[in-house]
Amino acid sequence: KTGEPLDTKFFDMWGGDVAPFIEFLKSIQDGTIVLMGTYDDGATKLNEEARKLIAELGSTSITNLGFRDNWVFCGGKGIKTKSPFEQHIKNNKDTNKYEGWPEVVEMEGCIPQKQD
Repeated sequence: KTGEPLDTKFFDMWGGDVAPFIEFLKSIQDGTIVLMGTYDDGATKLNEEARKLIAELGSTSITNLGFRDNWVFCGGKGIKTKSPFEQHIKNNKDTNKYEGWPEVVEMEGCIPQKQD
């Protein structure tokens, strides 16, 4: 709401437990901007509940996020539409830029201030 960072966290979606991530997503207050990105593998441990919670933040790519896909996203708790701030590149051995890795994704833009 103020533009000041509230929290920074990372979660291991390859070898870790998805439960702390789900609890974190549930604890986000309405009106909060959420930034997410993947490094290495962001999808292996994501279950239906985690994907649903991320979709509720405005993501449309989260349902298709797979092993070693590159993904960056900016959404918001309580958003009523899909977020325009999302980039997703599938991991595909035929098109990967770096052997077992897709090209890097980058995103920039200005997030409009919420009008009450």
